[in-house]
Amino acid sequence: MEDYRQEAKVFRALCDEKRLAILAQLRGGEKCACVLQEPLDLTQSGLSYHMKILCESGLVQSRQEGKWTHYRLSEAGRRRALELLERLTAPDDAPQSGGCTCKKTPSV
Repeated sequence: MEDYRQEAKVFRALCDEKRLAILAQLRGGEKCACVLQEPLDLTQSGLSYHMKILCESGLVQSRQEGKWTHYRLSEAGRRRALELLERLTAPDDAPQSGGCTCKKTPSV
């Protein structure tokens, strides 16, 4: 069985409404953590938690400027997420072997 841990990080990043709101803010360009924090009513540690998940997924990149961290969307991360979704949801063209192998007992 394939190991999907890295792929699961992308979906984990997308399954929270705060993180979706952060991604929506970043669509407008790079933002400082202080700018992201206020409209979401998050503490600094709350924002840090969400940004760690977004950065680990590869969807967001960060850079330090003094004591502040600036975040932006990652084009490469976006492409990987789209490819992942396509790969996981597109029908497989290869013929599938066999069918159901369970032994069904006749219903009485």
